[in-house]
Amino acid sequence: MRVFITGASGWIGSAVTDELLAHGYEVTGLARSDASAAALEAKGAATHRGDLDDPDGLAAAAAKADGVIHLAFKHDFSDYAGAGRSERTAVQRMLEAMGGDRPFLLASGLMKGDLDRPLTEDDVLPQHGADAARGGSENLALSYADRGVRAVALRFSATVHGMGDPGFTSVLTKIAKERGAAGYIGDGSTRWPAVHRADAARMVRLGLEKAPAGSRLHAVAEGGIPSRDIAGAIGEQLGVPAISVAPEDAEAHFGWIGGFFGMDADATNERTRELLDWTPTGPTLLEDIAAGAYALPE
Repeated sequence: MRVFITGASGWIGSAVTDELLAHGYEVTGLARSDASAAALEAKGAATHRGDLDDPDGLAAAAAKADGVIHLAFKHDFSDYAGAGRSERTAVQRMLEAMGGDRPFLLASGLMKGDLDRPLTEDDVLPQHGADAARGGSENLALSYADRGVRAVALRFSATVHGMGDPGFTSVLTKIAKERGAAGYIGDGSTRWPAVHRADAARMVRLGLEKAPAGSRLHAVAEGGIPSRDIAGAIGEQLGVPAISVAPEDAEAHFGWIGGFFGMDADATNERTRELLDWTPTGPTLLEDIAAGAYALPE
C-alpha cells in the first residue's frame, strides 16, 4: 500500500513513517527542505518536495497514493487564522483528488470547548468554516465520508511525549528554567491528555488499517493530567519550585502557551481502544519528565 504522509519528518510524522515502513508500507513523505528529504530517504521512504502552500502539488501526490495521512500544520501563532485557511485549502484539494474507498487520515486536536465532561469520540467539534481553528478541517474532512472517501480524524493529545519532544511540555520546561519556577494556572486543576509518541504512531497505523469512514480516533493514553502535577514534575526535574500563577497573569508568565495550558482538555479513549484493539504501553508523561526526556542543557 502506497501512503502519502504530510509532516512525515516531524515529531509525530517521523514516528508514523517508521511504524508504516516497519510494517511493509510504501511511504512517500512531504519534504520542504533538503534535510527533510535526506532524512526520509535514509529511512527508505520516497519524497515529494513541497509544502502546505502548494495545494496543487499536494493534490497530485494524494491522487497517486492508496491512502493519505495528513499530519502537517503551519504552527504560525503570529498568524494563526492564516494558518487555518492554508490548512483548509490543502485538505480540500487533497480530498478532491481522492476517489474510491481510499483512507484519508487527518491530524486534529482535542478541543472540547464548553463541555463539562471529558471529550468523547462521539463528540463533534464546534469548529466549522475557514475562519475556525485549524480552518475547521476536521469537520471538512469527515464530510467527505459521504462522498466515498474513508475520512478519519486523528485527535492527538495536547502532549505527545517522549525523548526529544519539542512540543508543549518542552516549551513549559524552558519557561520554568527561565523563570526559576514551574508555574501552573490558578489551582492547577485544569487537565491535559497525554500519549507517548510510539503509542500514537501505532494508533495511526491501526486507524489506517481498521477505522471506518467518519471515525474520530483519540490518541490518548492518559485522559487528563492536572496541570499542577505537570508543573510539579517539571519543577522536580529542574530543581525549582512549582508555583500558582493567577489567571490574569498567565499571558505575562507563559506567553502564547498560557492560553493552551489553562484549558481543561480531558478526553476519553475507550471507543478508540475498542475499535482498533489498541492498548497504550509507553511510559506516562510524568515518567518521561522524571526520566529526563525534557532535560535542558546547563
